[in-house]
Amino acid sequence: MDRNLSMVNMGTLADTEVAGSDIYVTLGLTELGKGVTRPPQILQLVSLLLEKAVKKNEVLLDTMQIKDVITMFHGLRAPTLSIRQYIDRIFKYSGCSPSCFIVAHIYIDRFIQRMNVPLTSLNIHRLLITSVVVAAKFIDDAFFNNAYYAKVGGVGTRELNRLEMKFLFSLDFRLYVSVETFQKHCFHLEKEATLGLQIERPILSCGIKENWPHNDDSTYAPAIAR
Repeated sequence: MDRNLSMVNMGTLADTEVAGSDIYVTLGLTELGKGVTRPPQILQLVSLLLEKAVKKNEVLLDTMQIKDVITMFHGLRAPTLSIRQYIDRIFKYSGCSPSCFIVAHIYIDRFIQRMNVPLTSLNIHRLLITSVVVAAKFIDDAFFNNAYYAKVGGVGTRELNRLEMKFLFSLDFRLYVSVETFQKHCFHLEKEATLGLQIERPILSCGIKENWPHNDDSTYAPAIAR
């Protein structure tokens, strides 16, 4: 990430004055560092919605015989870790605030809208670690370098560097999330999860690039496999 961009700090959004509603307490966004032993509720909600989106997209791709759009976020096979396990792992070892997962979810939503890429089991893990890394650098007071995040996410450092740059350019470096947007997204997540609904995005019939590059380090942790 650009050095100047990484220095922009919004603080933990859930700590702002307008973030005093009960929804933030329910999601576990306001209790970091107060002896909380279990993962915040927001991790379960985000993983639930992402898992539903992936399942539905893959069914649609299969039944409608639509070719997936291959990007550098795609692996050759799905990782062994579930989305929930992966999110829990990132939270446990990354040291980022719970708010990062809200912002990361917003970033992923922006990414799939701009790129017309459906979420699948082949791309969701790389999108998750990349979006959380970008969110941590943008809103948290302190963050690790990419070499550390790469180990947490089970990818190579050079690969994570490339994923981060691709992600940033795909978003046109529009990382700002207003407190109002953050708050609305929290309510949206809770509502969708409570009603068992699905955040749906249109799946467009896009051709796959026949000769897409996919070379990188050979030293990957087993969390994400090619």
